[in-house]
Amino acid sequence: MDKVYSLLGLAARSRNVVSGEFATEKAVKTGKAVLVIVSGDASDNTVKKFSNMCGFYEVPMFQYGRKEELGHAMGKGERSSAAITDEGFAKTLKKHLEVSEE
Repeated sequence: MDKVYSLLGLAARSRNVVSGEFATEKAVKTGKAVLVIVSGDASDNTVKKFSNMCGFYEVPMFQYGRKEELGHAMGKGERSSAAITDEGFAKTLKKHLEVSEE
């Protein structure tokens, strides 16, 4: 298991992450989301929706992993999106996500 999933698990246990499309969208629109992760196997519509929304609300968005892995890391079922609500977790996750994109 890599660093991103480990950090997601920690964030989930400390209640600093919301997951699922509806909860993620709400977090972004209410200004609670600091970072959004969308799974790499999410539908094109989902990716476009969050890409546009995150652009508008100026929230960094990354595509990473698969739905199954994303959900498993947070102790849930499949999840196509997650929003980190804590600055510290978001900053650390962002570093690891930027490295994984290279």
